[in-house]
Amino acid sequence: MNTPIRRMFGVFVIMFAALMGATAWWTVVRADRLDRNYSSENARDLLRGLKVRRGDIRAADGTLIAHSTKDSQGVYSRHYPLGDVFGHPVGYSFTSIQQSELEAYYNHELSGGASTTDSLLAQLVGSRTSGDDLRTTLDPKAQKLAEQLIAQASPQQGGAAVVLDPRTGAVRVMASVPGYNPNQAQHPKVFRALNRDNLRRPLVNRAVQFGYAPGSTMKLVTLTAALDSGRYQVGSTVNGDNDVKISGVPLTNDFNKSWGNIDLTTALTNSVNTVFAQVAESVGKPLMRKYMERFGFDHKPSLDYPSGEMSSAGEYRNGKLLSPTSQYVDVGRMGIGQDKLQVPAMQMAEVASAIADGGRLMRPHIGDRFLDVDGRTTKSIGDQVESTVMSAQTARDITAMMVSVVQNGTGTKAQIPGMSVAGKTGTAETETGANTKNKLWFVGFAPADHPQVAFAVTVSDVVGFGGDVVAPIAKQLIQALVK
Repeated sequence: MNTPIRRMFGVFVIMFAALMGATAWWTVVRADRLDRNYSSENARDLLRGLKVRRGDIRAADGTLIAHSTKDSQGVYSRHYPLGDVFGHPVGYSFTSIQQSELEAYYNHELSGGASTTDSLLAQLVGSRTSGDDLRTTLDPKAQKLAEQLIAQASPQQGGAAVVLDPRTGAVRVMASVPGYNPNQAQHPKVFRALNRDNLRRPLVNRAVQFGYAPGSTMKLVTLTAALDSGRYQVGSTVNGDNDVKISGVPLTNDFNKSWGNIDLTTALTNSVNTVFAQVAESVGKPLMRKYMERFGFDHKPSLDYPSGEMSSAGEYRNGKLLSPTSQYVDVGRMGIGQDKLQVPAMQMAEVASAIADGGRLMRPHIGDRFLDVDGRTTKSIGDQVESTVMSAQTARDITAMMVSVVQNGTGTKAQIPGMSVAGKTGTAETETGANTKNKLWFVGFAPADHPQVAFAVTVSDVVGFGGDVVAPIAKQLIQALVK
């Protein structure tokens, strides 16, 4: 074999190896992503849905959320019986505007998961073609209640609520206000109007997209890092005077109050800024990063939901996510939920969930199982541990401190007779002046001794404090869900 032939042979070998590698990459390694690709690159399942019944989506109690009906020509169309109640997080599926949210994430299963050729062969032999039905973990009554209460508290800018079962990660409520009615969104003119509404942004799921400054609810993360690392004990005392310098700039407490030397329980109960800012500085950026990442910060939620429709929780500068160890991060102010933090409600619900479940964070999931047309389970979406955030003892200590917040501190409006509630309030200023508008939070879990629900509720641009405005919303959700 002469030299030119050997060179040509070598080139063909390299090209063949590259072809095999690329084929393996896209058909094996990236197969799941291709299945879930709901962009214009893979509209096959949408088109197939015209002739194949798309699976129903139901709430945990069996309430119908989405279903398909067939017309006289044998063409299916998608309908949403509850209207805007589950515009978020279920989304829509229409051939004219593609898909979103849960409809997009589980498109492969809902549409039958077979190729166009397979569908044609099935029809030729007379077999029935149909996607599997999806049973979710969502509670329709609590979902509707959450949306109503948030809309009442903030009619213009709205907010979000997420309720998890801390024992399993099941999402029981994912409310985002303002929302939209997917039945109306299928009309191109309506859809374009929704997209152009940059003031209200109804197509944005505020529970998992973008985010708000979490205010003092972030003190739970700082407290976890301090106690679980052994740097601090429950009885450790820190000076809580007003105007303590943090990064060289005086920091104020609510009402400019000085507390003197106080223990961490008193500091959390009364949400003393200067205490937790000093704790965060003492703990340091590397340790704060470690515990933030355990809680789920700095990456998108591990949720059965399209990655492109979720945001990472963390510090942002010029639109880019920063590491908590960045030189641009003021760790003291980050530790009390200020600085440049943007945190979706899902993230703070996960913080509460990890504390509630003894330090173990369960991976959140909206789907529960798939069933075929005969009612047989074809796939179960099992519970998974995402991370061990802290020790069980640390979780017990923080729980007791959060109970004190509700019994004696800033969260008293979440009290429920006969039930112990663990909570933490948050108030992040967005405007200053006589009628200061804030982003308000309340996060926690209940019952505190045997938690069934962990939650995060937030409303935007409201005059007042989290304990006054949002704690009562959380209280009603707890009463609706805890049996």
